[in-house]
Amino acid sequence: MISYIKRSAVLGMVLLGVLIVACGNNGGDNDMAAVSKTATEAGETTDAAGDQTLAARSDAARNLKDIQWFPYEEGLSRAKNYGKKVFVNFYADWCRYCKQMDQTTFKDKRVIAYLNDNFISVRVNSDKKPKRAAEFGVRGLPVSWFLTEAGERIGNQPGYLPADTLLPLLKFIHTDAYEKMGFNEFLKGM
Repeated sequence: MISYIKRSAVLGMVLLGVLIVACGNNGGDNDMAAVSKTATEAGETTDAAGDQTLAARSDAARNLKDIQWFPYEEGLSRAKNYGKKVFVNFYADWCRYCKQMDQTTFKDKRVIAYLNDNFISVRVNSDKKPKRAAEFGVRGLPVSWFLTEAGERIGNQPGYLPADTLLPLLKFIHTDAYEKMGFNEFLKGM
């Protein structure tokens, strides 16, 4: 089953690459527009269930301009397949601090690179997925959760997180330092 999923993922990336080349993509600033248009036509940008996702695409096409978001279930499946921890961000369209994270933290090149390289990133619109939000005890927004590769909860951090706060948290979780020490001790060693 896993080899079938891996083959399907590779085939999907190859087909997307062919589409990009066929559309005359020359590697300029229009890369994202071409990929986004292709992804939208394939119905892969945002699903009606309230999870945001971007089309699976290679680093060259994506050029690390955006975080690669996945719906919750797909994100958990990918985490297991790729052996990566999961970063889950709960948000709502009306949430001022959620929008601020979108415009600042999630646009920071360091955050984008670290999340794309080391985590499977998931976004859940708590208004459109209230059962999922309740499952995680979401009472205020935004809130960020960290999960193991198997989808088990490690911990969460409520509220707006600037890039300089989120990056050490990501490193703390990614390196498994949370199993050996507290966050403040981790920060002292950085």
